[in-house]
Amino acid sequence: MIDWSRLFGFSVNPAEIILRGTVIYWFIFLLFRLVLHRDVGAIAIADVMLLVLIADAASNGMSGNYDSITDGCLLIATLAGWNYLLDLLSFHFPVIRRIVQLAPLILIQNGKIQRKAMRRELITTEELKSKLREQGIEDFSEVKMAHLEEDGEISILRHDGKEPENSPGKPNSKKTI
Repeated sequence: MIDWSRLFGFSVNPAEIILRGTVIYWFIFLLFRLVLHRDVGAIAIADVMLLVLIADAASNGMSGNYDSITDGCLLIATLAGWNYLLDLLSFHFPVIRRIVQLAPLILIQNGKIQRKAMRRELITTEELKSKLREQGIEDFSEVKMAHLEEDGEISILRHDGKEPENSPGKPNSKKTI
């Protein structure tokens, strides 16, 4: 027989679930924000983190690590709520946006490599050259500005104004570090 109250009731104090979800969300957010900037890929860090956390929280709720489905649902709602709140606040308040979203990092300015920025992100000159070659750029002097964007992609402005070969919208565009 199914114990409906055990299945849908709370087995853990709801405040504890919200606190646990909040602490884990912010810990992983800060970890991604401060340490893993260039390794994430083409979607935002908070989105990747949310997917991982929701998958884990959902699996815990489904596999019985919590005693009820409601516990898992509350944790998922807490994580999604933080993600939504950050998106909403970032949209409305530039101050929050500057805190939550990384500013593009200048890697090349007027043909000159910004070594301090590259060192900060642990990008080697060979990696940068490789990314430029993928876009049809043979020499740093062709680059007016190259930025490492929040999503891990490198955006490039050339001195001659031409679009790089693999710019967004063109087939086979691969720029993610």
